[in-house]
Amino acid sequence: MKKPFYVIFYLLVLAGPASWAQFTLSADVRPRAEFRNGFKKPLSKDVDAAFFVEQRSRLNAEYVSEKFDVYISLQDVRIWGAATQVYKADPALTNVYAAWASYKFTPVHKLVVGRMELDYDNVRILGNLDWAAQGRSHDLLKYEYQGTTTKLHAGAAFNQDFSTPEPTKFASTYYSVLNNYKTMQYVWFHKDWSNSGLSVLFLNNGASATRSVNGMAYADSTIYFSQTIGAYGTKTLGDIALEYDGYYQMGKNPAGAQLAAWMIGANVTIMKSKPNNINVGFDYLSGDKSDTNKDEAFNPLYGTHHKFYGWMDYFYVGNPHKNRGLVDVFLKAKLKAGPRSSVLVHGHEFFSQSPIVGNDNTKLSSTLGTEVDIVWVANLAPGVVFNLGYSQMFASGSLEFIKDVSNAKSNASWAWAMISFKPTLFTTKQESPK
Repeated sequence: MKKPFYVIFYLLVLAGPASWAQFTLSADVRPRAEFRNGFKKPLSKDVDAAFFVEQRSRLNAEYVSEKFDVYISLQDVRIWGAATQVYKADPALTNVYAAWASYKFTPVHKLVVGRMELDYDNVRILGNLDWAAQGRSHDLLKYEYQGTTTKLHAGAAFNQDFSTPEPTKFASTYYSVLNNYKTMQYVWFHKDWSNSGLSVLFLNNGASATRSVNGMAYADSTIYFSQTIGAYGTKTLGDIALEYDGYYQMGKNPAGAQLAAWMIGANVTIMKSKPNNINVGFDYLSGDKSDTNKDEAFNPLYGTHHKFYGWMDYFYVGNPHKNRGLVDVFLKAKLKAGPRSSVLVHGHEFFSQSPIVGNDNTKLSSTLGTEVDIVWVANLAPGVVFNLGYSQMFASGSLEFIKDVSNAKSNASWAWAMISFKPTLFTTKQESPK
């Protein structure tokens, strides 16, 4: 399996004018077992819990030289047992997760093109979604300025589907892929000071219009653009660290309605540099209101939502809750449990930001529920990490309503175990002849 990468490495070194070159081959093998008894939404009493094992396997090849870099990541994502032992058909996802190349104009200016992760700041708006086995990557062109204390990135993407493939695609750029942008551009600026940092993000999102026919959503050839602008900042004072962000959305949503949505969040970590620390904060995301003609539900777009709103993924993880927005007040603790292990304990109290009206037009409580997450993290060896987690959601009637669940079980719970192997299989650095 390694031989093709060795050949690629030596060809690149011999062919390029660089004074040095380095090639690294690494792997990522991550099986995760999950017991879902109310994950993402409460289960009705007559519905059984789910249990399965999902595995992600990646092979990563990286070539770094003085003038250009190349990175390729191949991945396979499968449910154990989805394919028979002797098979000709395989339902697993096997694809190229990332494949990009960058040309360095100078040590601080470069152009990157291809399929890549976008992972910025606290990953609220743009994140690689690493928790999900398949991850998240984008096809785009990106410019980077990487100064010592100042950074500037600008990217642009234009997507096209395969409904009418080349060579028969002679006209039109109609895009039929739902839940993705047709075109997207962003600019990210970051500045560091001695004990603080600030980032500003502007993202222009062009989405194909959606229309509903007999309750089914279809893409339309019209493109509606929305703009998200905001900032993320950090401040450290000794062992106390402050983190805050805020964003505003305007333009139009995919249905053509005017957007006027916003969010703010802030948290403080106490004893940040110690083995044991406490983090307390809130996230406030606006929701839609029925008495206006605007869409006021904030959309965190392409972030890693699993990080923020409880690990049971009840909110914003491809998981609608009637656009009611969210107020999340949380308390998190990290406790040392041994020489190479720790325990994470998170508590969330969830509220709806906009009113919830029941089927009989009565106003329901804004309290959605309480979630408790506990995870044991053990570093077994360099590159090997084991996680064991348990979560429980104490859902209110309002949460069951916005999740369209009736006769729900009283104990919405989720348990999981995951082991991650990330070895460096091969690495070499070669100086070119003088």
